[in-house]
Amino acid sequence: MKTIFVKAAIGAVASVLVGRIAIAQNVEEVAVQAKRGLTTKVVGRTSSGLPLVDISLSHDASAAGLDLTSNAGAAELERRVNDAARAACKEIGRQYPDATPSNAECAKAAAGEAMVKARKLVAAAQSK
Repeated sequence: MKTIFVKAAIGAVASVLVGRIAIAQNVEEVAVQAKRGLTTKVVGRTSSGLPLVDISLSHDASAAGLDLTSNAGAAELERRVNDAARAACKEIGRQYPDATPSNAECAKAAAGEAMVKARKLVAAAQSK
């Protein structure tokens, strides 16, 4: 029963994330997606036989109101991305205290992935 609930929760989160990412592509936002794994006590197995559950959560880092042509604007966007990554990883850690990696490692990975999009936004603004 617990695995069915976890699968349903993951499916719901994934649906929200896909929708948010699609929305973020049309406006100046960067979707920061935090990912962590959770090893659970094996009380049964999923249909694929794996005892691990992947957990992800997305927070948006908005570039609204920032002058991305300036160093200060680019730095503020980076700060917002890092803050969103820390918030998402902290929330996962609160809900799933046994999840790995640590909050800090999770936030570093999430911010690193999101900064790819943030750098593209900055480069596009500076090339105009």
